[in-house]
Amino acid sequence: MMMTKILAYHVRDDEQPFIDEWVREHHIQVDSVTEELHDDTVALAKGYDGVDFKQRSLITDKPDLYEKLHAYGISQLSARSAGIDTLNLDWAKANGIRVSNVPSYSPRAVAELVLTQAMQLIRHIPEFRARFQDNNYVVDGLRSRELSELTIGIIGVGRIGSAVARIFHALGATVLGNDITKPREDLKGVLRYTTKDEIYRIADVVTVHVYYSEKNHHLVGKDEFAKLKPSAFFINDSRGHVIDTVAFRDALLDTSLPVAGWTSLKTKPRYLIKSLLMKHLCRCITN
Repeated sequence: MMMTKILAYHVRDDEQPFIDEWVREHHIQVDSVTEELHDDTVALAKGYDGVDFKQRSLITDKPDLYEKLHAYGISQLSARSAGIDTLNLDWAKANGIRVSNVPSYSPRAVAELVLTQAMQLIRHIPEFRARFQDNNYVVDGLRSRELSELTIGIIGVGRIGSAVARIFHALGATVLGNDITKPREDLKGVLRYTTKDEIYRIADVVTVHVYYSEKNHHLVGKDEFAKLKPSAFFINDSRGHVIDTVAFRDALLDTSLPVAGWTSLKTKPRYLIKSLLMKHLCRCITN
C-alpha cells in the first residue's frame, strides 16, 4: 500500500516543525513548498493525494486551476486558515473538490493583538517613532488618554469579539457591542449591546470582528467612516472584504478622519493600500 502524499503550499520556516511533528504521528508524507497556490504553481500538486494551502491573495480568477486539480485526482483543499475567501467555492464544487479550513484561531491571541494595536494608536507610538527617526524628541500634540476614559465599540461579538470585550472591560474601558445574534448572558456587566450606528458615532475605538459572507461584504464603507469621530481609532481584524478598501483609502487621506489599525486587506488593491499605509504610518498600524 502506497503512502498518502500531501503537498503543503506557502509553508513558512516556523511552520515546518509542526508539519514534521504531524508527519511523525500520522506516517503520511507531506512535502512543503514556499510558493502560494496559483495558476503557475498548481502543477506542483500533480502526483499528490491532497493539497494543504495558505493564501495571502486570490488563488485564481478563472476555473482552470480547479479543473487541473480535479484532473490530478485532488478531491480536497485544506486551508491552514479560518478564512476561505481566496477560493471560489462554486468552481471547487463543480470539480468535486471539498474545502476544509481551520475552525477558529485562538480568540485570546487575536484579542491581545487588538489591545496591542489599540494601545499603539492611543499612545501615539507610530508618531513618536516617526519623530525619533527624524531626531525630533518634541512631544507636543501627542498627549494620550487612558483606557478608563475611552469607549470601545465592537462590531461582531463572537468568540473573538467577546474576548476583546473582556480585556478592555478589565482595563476599565466602557465597552459597547453589536451582533446579529441575541445578547450573550455571559457578557452581562462586560458590555452594553447597542446599534452599529451608535458605536460608529460615540466609540473612541471601533474594532471589527465579523465573519466574511456576501451579506458582510463592505459592511464598513463610506457612510460608516463618515460617522466616526475625528478623534476615533478604527481597527479591522476581520476579513479584508468586510471593509470597502477604497472608502478606507479616502478616509485615510482625509486627515479629519480617524487613524486605523489593520491586519487584513482586500486582495486586489492590497499592495496599493499597503503603500498608502506606509506613507501615513503615523495614523496606522498594520500587520
